[in-house]
Amino acid sequence: MAQTANPKIKRALVSVSDKDGIVDFCSSLSNDLGIEIISTGGTLKTLLDAGINAIDISQHTGFPEMMDGRVKTLHPKVHGGILARRDIDQQVMLENGIKEIDLVIVNLYPFIETIAKKNTKLETAIENIDIGGPSMVRSAAKNNLYVGVVVEPNDYEKILQEIKANDGSLTLDTRRNLAAKAFSHTANYDSAISDYLNRKQTTKPEYLFGRYQLKQELRYGENPHQSAAFYVNTSQSDGNNVSSAEQIQGKELSYNNIADTDAAYECVKVFSEPACVIVKHANPCGIALGSNIKEAYEKAFASDETSAFGGIIAFNRSLDQSTTDKIIENQFVEVIIAPGVDHQAREILSKKENVRLLDTKELGEPAKEPKILSVNGGLLIQDNDLAVISNEDLKVVSERKPSKDEIENCLFAWKVCKFVKSNAIVYTKDNQTIGIGAGQMSRIDSAQIAASKAVERGFETKGCSMASDAFFPFRDGIDAAAKIGITSVIQPGGSMRDQEVIDAADEAGMAMLFTGVRHFRH
Repeated sequence: MAQTANPKIKRALVSVSDKDGIVDFCSSLSNDLGIEIISTGGTLKTLLDAGINAIDISQHTGFPEMMDGRVKTLHPKVHGGILARRDIDQQVMLENGIKEIDLVIVNLYPFIETIAKKNTKLETAIENIDIGGPSMVRSAAKNNLYVGVVVEPNDYEKILQEIKANDGSLTLDTRRNLAAKAFSHTANYDSAISDYLNRKQTTKPEYLFGRYQLKQELRYGENPHQSAAFYVNTSQSDGNNVSSAEQIQGKELSYNNIADTDAAYECVKVFSEPACVIVKHANPCGIALGSNIKEAYEKAFASDETSAFGGIIAFNRSLDQSTTDKIIENQFVEVIIAPGVDHQAREILSKKENVRLLDTKELGEPAKEPKILSVNGGLLIQDNDLAVISNEDLKVVSERKPSKDEIENCLFAWKVCKFVKSNAIVYTKDNQTIGIGAGQMSRIDSAQIAASKAVERGFETKGCSMASDAFFPFRDGIDAAAKIGITSVIQPGGSMRDQEVIDAADEAGMAMLFTGVRHFRH
């Protein structure tokens, strides 16, 4: 469907609950631009009282408002005028006396404001659910090739300016931007209604925020006294994750199972080599690469055998018999997730009924969806951390240059560090974690914990690499690493004391790499 020009606005439909600025806006539309205005109810009275020419919606449709205003804009002459394709529907419009409506200025009954009032009755809330308004907004937004839709009073002035500057029309870019805003407006409105009515129910709602569907009610949340449920995104396109995985066997996933499995699987996705990630309480306790997943698992398990007990195991290759045999021999495991599970592995695990086995079929890409964190009264939303560092991005800041093996090990440590709760310190050797310090209030504490884990488990720390998710504010973290023989360090850099930290590395003969990228994970 081609559109070669911006259609001139001849007729506007105005019906607003929030009348802020509407008189000045419509005065300019009518008096300055000669645009015919159709209006309804209280909006019509406001415009007429201000001396603005406006046509009653009943006069336009030839049908009276009825049922106390419940039915007034739900009419073919309204929606036909809005939805008409200007290059296709002229004949049917002529036959039915339908006139084009080129601009729709609508905002909705004050449902959200109504339910915010203390002791609002359900019947009152129901009467403040707008029906005709969202229908007109959605019709106009759908037909943005020809029609502009305005839902926010603070857009009035810039809309006027563009119409005046553009020979009585709006550009296609503007109409599409307004359409996106309009759909967001109605989506928020519908979500508020859905949320309000769902709160009146005793069961978990089937859908949450319009696009999240209830997958299962959970026995409890993080703790037994907290109720919980698992919702999945019905509009998700990424797939291949804990939400879309097939559960082959085992008890229902718990709240903590789902959270930890997600952390493990998203971490294992970032490695191209055969990899295994073991997670406990949302933090990796062992991560390793191998020539195959059995070797990767053995190295990951050896990283921290104690913490691995009752953990979540994720692979980036299909789970096979020999790896499964080793897991059963080594440990108790809550969940195993992999992009494929062969027949022999399934048969072995079927004898361990309590093991939850998830198959994602394919590995998939790292999740691209924004991350959402609820706070009291609101949501924090941010892009997912998808930053990737290559050899070319590294800046050597120390006197000693790192060896090829040190660079490789530093990059491995850096990938791991992104998935460890900050403050995060990771010690690695031969593509295996040997000590992880996570979630401490000071970076030196994390460094000391990582070092103690490595030493306690008998790892040779001389020649190991260290990664830090953020810059070192003082040299003490480097000094602590030097005492156990760390020879290479990768960190973002950017501290006021960078030179002091670099000097500490040089004194210890360490190679130090700056990435310029921070990986906080709260």
